[in-house]
Formats: sequence, structure tokens, C-alpha cells
Amino acid sequence: MDNSLLFRQFVKFTASVHEVTHQLTKNNRPTDITSVQYSIMEHIYVNQSATLSEISDCLYISMPNTSREIKKLTEKGLLKKVENKDDRRKQSISFTIEGQKKLETVFAGIEANFHSRIKDLPDHELEKVREAIDLLEKYIF
Repeated sequence: MDNSLLFRQFVKFTASVHEVTHQLTKNNRPTDITSVQYSIMEHIYVNQSATLSEISDCLYISMPNTSREIKKLTEKGLLKKVENKDDRRKQSISFTIEGQKKLETVFAGIEANFHSRIKDLPDHELEKVREAIDLLEKYIF
């Protein structure tokens, strides 16, 4: 197998993932937070909670900028800091009830967009898509 060709396919695939992600989310993102703040909230939503350094690392945002954006989201009542019981120096960032509801609303809209994209696929094709995602998660992600 030509691994160079495989790599080019992977690059094209990841670019497509970004494009589809944008299409699925563009009309569902809250207008009262910035794109960076949304990315932080989305990361926390997917992971259920995260530390400041995990967010900074994953989203390629400097620690000072991450801290500032977390502070703004905390002031808006969307996020909260929770101390680690074993190590009080560490804090995880999680949602407030209001923040959780906001992201659940966003993801409900994203899910509706997703379902509209796959509505015409027969069950056997949906199963192939699920299997492909499983393979990508196992070997690439």
C-alpha cells in the first residue's frame, strides 16, 4: 500500500471533517459567546470536564488566554471551577446548569443537522459509516 497516498487521503478527510463541522454548527452556535469560548465549551461538553492545561493544550490556546476566557465564561455563569479533592492545586472546569443547558441546545441543533444529512442512507450504509468511524477511532484518533 502506498502510505503517501493514504496520508494525502487522510489530509483531505480531515479538511472535510472541519468543513462539515462548520456546516453542522454554523447556525447553532450561541451568539453571546466568542468562537474561542464556544470551542472551550464544546471541548468541555465532549469530555464532561477538563483542566485548564488540557483545554489550552488541545485547543492550541496559550494558558493566559485560556484562563482569561474561562474567567469570562465563569462570570457569565456558564462554567465553574471544581477543586480536585486529592490535590487542591488542581481544578477541573465543568458546566453550570445554565452552561449545560446552553450546550445541550446547541448539540440538539447539530444533531438535527446531522440527521438531515444522513436521512436518505439505508440501514446497511449507516452501519458501514458507524464501522468506519469505529476504525478511525481505533487506529487514527
